[in-house]
This record gives sequence, C-alpha cells and structure tokens, in this order.
Amino acid sequence: MLMFTEKDFEIFTIEGLDARMTEIRAEIQPKFQELDEYFAQELSQQLDTEFFVHIAQHRRRTVYPPANTWSALSQKKRGYKMEAHFQLGIWPEYLFMWLSLIDNPKNEKEIAQAFLDHPALFEQLPEDFYVSIDHTQPEIVRLSELDLEKSLLRFRDVKKGEFQIGRIIKKEAAILATPEKARAYMLDTYKQLVPLYELAIAQQN
Repeated sequence: MLMFTEKDFEIFTIEGLDARMTEIRAEIQPKFQELDEYFAQELSQQLDTEFFVHIAQHRRRTVYPPANTWSALSQKKRGYKMEAHFQLGIWPEYLFMWLSLIDNPKNEKEIAQAFLDHPALFEQLPEDFYVSIDHTQPEIVRLSELDLEKSLLRFRDVKKGEFQIGRIIKKEAAILATPEKARAYMLDTYKQLVPLYELAIAQQN
C-alpha cells in the first residue's frame, strides 16, 4: 500500500518547474492514483454514485514550479471544479483531505446559504477539522476556532470566495509510518464530510 513519506514533502524544495514536476509525477501522483481509486470505490458504495479520479497536471505553468499539488474525486468525468468535490493534496508542511468548493462552483450562493442554514452539520464534526478559505495559500483555521458564519457569508457574497473543510496530516505525524492507519483516517475524513457533500450536491442538481 502506497503512503506519503518525508521524501514527498521535500519535493517542494526542488528548484525549477521541470525538475519539481518530474518528481511530483514519479513520487506523488502514483500515491494519489492508488489512494483515490480506493476512496472512490468506498464513497461510490456509500453514496451509490460513481466517482472519477482527477490529478492536477499543472500544465498551464511555464516558469514557476507548483507550491503544492492535489487530486480530486468528482462525479464529473471531465473536470471537477464546477461542483463540490473531495480533494487529497500536499503542501510542504502537511497533507490535506478537503471537501472543496473553489473557483466559482455552480450555485455557490445556494450552497453557502444551505451550509448557513444547517449549522448542526458542522457542530457534529470532530475537533480536528480545519477550514481553508483560499486554496492557493497554506494557511488554515481549526473549525472550532473559526467564525464559521463569517467565512460562509464571504463564500456566498464575495465573487472569489472559497470554502474547503476537512482534516490535515502534518508531515511529522506518526500516523504516516502506518499506511493502513493513515488511509483509514483519510477515508474517515471523507465519510464525516458526506452529509455536507450531499447538501452541496443537492444545490447543484
């Protein structure tokens, strides 16, 4: 079973677009593929719908190497950003498992309002959940310390507003030494997010 190691986090210290992308393709993307195929199978059974794996290729980059990289699980075979989707990705300091709403997804105002109308779905999440309001930056806030209403209003009312929620695994976390435990933790994260995912998708259908 493939799992991320310290070597994967160090890839982001490699200078140059081509050199860094070579290592991302060789080391990180096969892990995305194997893990996401497993998560897709599990979530497909739970939600009775097919999920497709998308792996970021960073093809638009011509000079600067990516500061992070990610993959996505979506019900759409082509593209994923237009709908609520699950993300698995890596920054130099941590892995992330998000329910992701970025880049002006379809009916984002309706999704934000539905989230505002169902605070109990957030209250039932475990203590170790985080929120990101900008997918291009590594800064995140623990859900228990977040002004959730303010963040959701920003997602609803600001054109470039985003909302991502889930868990992280820090690069030094002991759980990464036990791939089975790390994978189970990742899958549990997505399963905890299913009620929010279903609510978001309902606004998009």
